Amino acid sequence: MKEIRHHVIIACVAITIILGLFFRFANLGKKVYWTDEIYTSVRVSGHTIQEYSQDNFNGGIIQVKALQDYLQPRPQNGLSDTMKALVNKSEHPPLYYLMAHFWVRWFGNTPSVTRSLSALISLLVFPAMYWLCRELFASPITGWIAVSLIAVSPVHILYAQEARQYSLWTVTILLSCAALLRAMRMKTPGNWVIYAVTLSLALYSHLLSFLVLIAQAIYVAAMNRWRLTQQFKAYLFALTGAIVIFLPWFVLIREVRATGWTSKDIPLWILFKRWIFNLAAVFFDPQISYDKQLFDIRYGMDNGLFGLNYPLTYLVIPILLLVAYAIYFLIRTTPKQVWLFVLILISVTALPFALPDLLGRGQRSTIARYLIPSFIGIQLAVAYLLSVKITPSFAKTRQQKLWQVATIILISLGILSSAVSTQSETWWNKYTNYYDPQVAQIVNQSPTPLVISSSVVRTTSLSYWLNPEIQLIVIEAPPLPDNLNQFSDVFLFQPTNNLRAELEQQSPYQIKPVYELGWLWQILSPN
Repeated sequence: MKEIRHHVIIACVAITIILGLFFRFANLGKKVYWTDEIYTSVRVSGHTIQEYSQDNFNGGIIQVKALQDYLQPRPQNGLSDTMKALVNKSEHPPLYYLMAHFWVRWFGNTPSVTRSLSALISLLVFPAMYWLCRELFASPITGWIAVSLIAVSPVHILYAQEARQYSLWTVTILLSCAALLRAMRMKTPGNWVIYAVTLSLALYSHLLSFLVLIAQAIYVAAMNRWRLTQQFKAYLFALTGAIVIFLPWFVLIREVRATGWTSKDIPLWILFKRWIFNLAAVFFDPQISYDKQLFDIRYGMDNGLFGLNYPLTYLVIPILLLVAYAIYFLIRTTPKQVWLFVLILISVTALPFALPDLLGRGQRSTIARYLIPSFIGIQLAVAYLLSVKITPSFAKTRQQKLWQVATIILISLGILSSAVSTQSETWWNKYTNYYDPQVAQIVNQSPTPLVISSSVVRTTSLSYWLNPEIQLIVIEAPPLPDNLNQFSDVFLFQPTNNLRAELEQQSPYQIKPVYELGWLWQILSPN
């Protein structure tokens, strides 16, 4: 009977992995290629944003096709140019971008191709998560359930389909955590070397890995009772090695530019609601209930409200309770070295964002990609809970069946969420580019439109939805071009507040709202 149950579990895991593979590669070119992904394409093609802007938007008109052709790999733009572009924005470590540089040179710099690298890298989370669970829990079944959860996790699939470094970062976090636990268990120099290498890879993937580093340091110190034991000395040598490996990039970091919009003040109830929705998105994505944008990071006027019209949103409540119980159960039933690791990983990597938002207001802690290490800790706790509860030796038969049903429901919610999100043109993680498909539909209906904007990157993002012959222009301030009468419609897209105010107050033209959700206006000639 145990063998049959084991085979059933393995078969279910295999199905979830297959679905996870499908979701990661499904419709890669269909979703909005948003602002951050444009930054990726510009840098891996060997350009800085300043060069890209000057070469394409110097007050003249450019067609969509010419704009996108500029991002294609060129023989004269080599690895050194990509490195120069990265040093100019040195808060982004180079590992992912160097990999992407070669990837697009081989296969082309299109949204689907560039995203496919992230999707491919994300497949490594399966063995990495399993390894971490074997080291932490010494339980194969916990590892398999954790793999199933991360395979169909909506938030992990979203970032696996994005031309950014977050799938690579997830893999390196898992590897460094597993390598640390193995080094502490095996106590051999070789394993500490492996840990140093994996930690340096995490640092070269994302600077927020320093929070993971701090969490791991606190864990090792606590497990050694804050004394300089042989194990702690070995850890310090490995840590020093990792930092030395990272040092060449560290010395190039001129400044870490804080993103201004993350400090925008939002109401506390919006902050708490986003926390709940982001946590739920690890297992179930509330966006499937809404046609409109879930998070409005520009104004803080979110659409994700609980209500009878959106019954699926209430699923976040039992998920929140499940997570809370999983952490409680973990603390009550596992040795200190297990629950302390998970608790430190969750808290140390999340509190630096949550506390400033609570005390000084802001929305840093509502940006899901910053919380990936914390999400991993939550998944570990839930995977442990489910693996124990569905095991006959622990739970009574009736309880065991109820928990088996709960496990199936939880994984099914991830499958449902991912099935919907992978087929959609836009999703909550596209933020200010969420409404680009609707904007493009309006512009494409015009016979000979001109799109005026004050944002180079946002205009490029929109261009992937526009007809190839549509013409674009970027200006920072009036005056407008003299030849506007030759166009059937002149649209103003994503202007700065200053540009729009100047056009409304000083220009002879009239500014008419067309689709304000997507920040689209029409410029009308004076009668």
